[in-house]
Parts: sequence; C-alpha cells; structure tokens
Amino acid sequence: MKLFLRALLPIATLTAGFTVSAAQQGHGSVRMQGSIINTPCAIEAGSRDQSIDLSVIPVSQIAHDGQGPSKPFTIRLINCTLAPSRTYKSDGSHFRVTFDGSVTDKDLFSVTGDASGVGLQITDLSGNVAIPGQAMGAGLIESENMSLDYILRLMPDHHALRPGTYRSVIRFKMDYY
Repeated sequence: MKLFLRALLPIATLTAGFTVSAAQQGHGSVRMQGSIINTPCAIEAGSRDQSIDLSVIPVSQIAHDGQGPSKPFTIRLINCTLAPSRTYKSDGSHFRVTFDGSVTDKDLFSVTGDASGVGLQITDLSGNVAIPGQAMGAGLIESENMSLDYILRLMPDHHALRPGTYRSVIRFKMDYY
C-alpha cells in the first residue's frame, strides 16, 4: 500500500497576455500579476510529497487487533523566522496543520482499491486524532528547523473487511498566525 502525502503550498501566479492589432503591428502589451507571500517557515522538499508503505497485513490481524500497522512520518519545517512575541496574537509564531482527503463514514481517510472495510487515521505523538478537513491544535514555532511527527494507522471502518491492495492520497496544509 502506498500513501501519498502532498502539501498544499501557496504559490505565486503569473499571467501574461499579448494584444496586437493589424493597425499596430510591431506593438503589444504585457499584463502580469502575481503575489509574494511571507510564511514564517518553509516545508522541506522531502516532506512535501511522501510515500508511506504500510506493507502487507492479514485480515485476521486487523480483526483481532482492532487496527492494522502504524507508521511514523514527519513533516519538517525549515528556515523558520522566530517572532519576538510569544502570545496568541497574529504574529506568525503559531501554526496549525490540516490533513484533508476523501473520508469514510467514520472520520477516517478513505482508501481506494480492492481492499475494503478499512480507512486511515493520523495522530500526533500526543494521541490527538486528525479529523479530515479540520485543523489540528495550534503549535508554537520554537526553532529555525522543526520536525512535526505523526503516526499513520490502518483502522477498520466497521464495514466488512475484504483483502486486496489499497491506496490513498492525503493532502496537508500549514496555516500560520
């Protein structure tokens, strides 16, 4: 099984158009627009797109243990700018991570493929569960380079378990405030 984590990053946009009429041959105009963003941290290139293999597990083990295998993964923040104030103001010193993707009826991230009866759950190291599409608790930007550690777990979704291959794509985004 391969799970792909993909970061949603704000990007600058650029559009250009050329206008030339028959009476003005050799003349034209270029219109451009874009945006420059200022985020307190960058996401390390290796953390933006990750593939996590949960390996092979028997259906009987999921039924017996009430869950499948767990795998840790990390999102690394680099080149963070530390704000002088450490209060809950909008000073860029805090962040929130939101994981998003297709959802089962049990607030698990859904899988596609031949397997059924399972979904994926993400927790932080304190055991806080990521609810798809909802921001997790706030974190404090404490150093120039930080590791955000999570655990991905295969969980039954209370439908009939069926063996087979599965895959999923879960996106994450960072909000700073």
